[in-house]
Amino acid sequence: MSVRITLVAAARCSSRLAERFDDDRPLDQAGWHEVQLAAHALVPLGAAELRYCSPTARSRATADALGYAPLAQPALSDCDMGRWRGFTLAEVAAREPDAVDAWLADPRSAPHGGEPLLGFISRIGGWLDTRPADDVGSILAVAEPAVVRAALVYALKAPPSTYWNVDVRPLSTVVLTGRSRCWNLRLEAGA
Repeated sequence: MSVRITLVAAARCSSRLAERFDDDRPLDQAGWHEVQLAAHALVPLGAAELRYCSPTARSRATADALGYAPLAQPALSDCDMGRWRGFTLAEVAAREPDAVDAWLADPRSAPHGGEPLLGFISRIGGWLDTRPADDVGSILAVAEPAVVRAALVYALKAPPSTYWNVDVRPLSTVVLTGRSRCWNLRLEAGA
């Protein structure tokens, strides 16, 4: 038996250049506006039998604004960035350039004292692999863009370095079908 999981990237809470590690700010005005513009395409996804979201403020707000009434899943939390939490990449790179280089080069590295990239990808993969397939037609999860990236890397069995090459835009969707450790990426025609 297989399951269909639709991942929706949360709306934005800041411009891309102002994004902060492990940020838990609510949606900004631009994010609310984006949700309103995308609602016609995203609201129907709420018909999924199971609906989840990352526990972040913007994931919950995105899901609530779309009427999904999701269950927050701690396993869908963004990567734990340790002492870098709340800082932008530029700020950290200015203070700890060697640590940033090590973190970008080695997926097992965690110079920030938090979760290594490989651990993050494995945690998200574990969540995917434990989704029920019996008697469930579809699952929906609103998650941070980083969580969606990690899910794609895991599902495709891609090298961890691929994570840095996946661009997940706010309110974009991706569908994974399959079952534990055997996932397929499904691209669907637009409405």
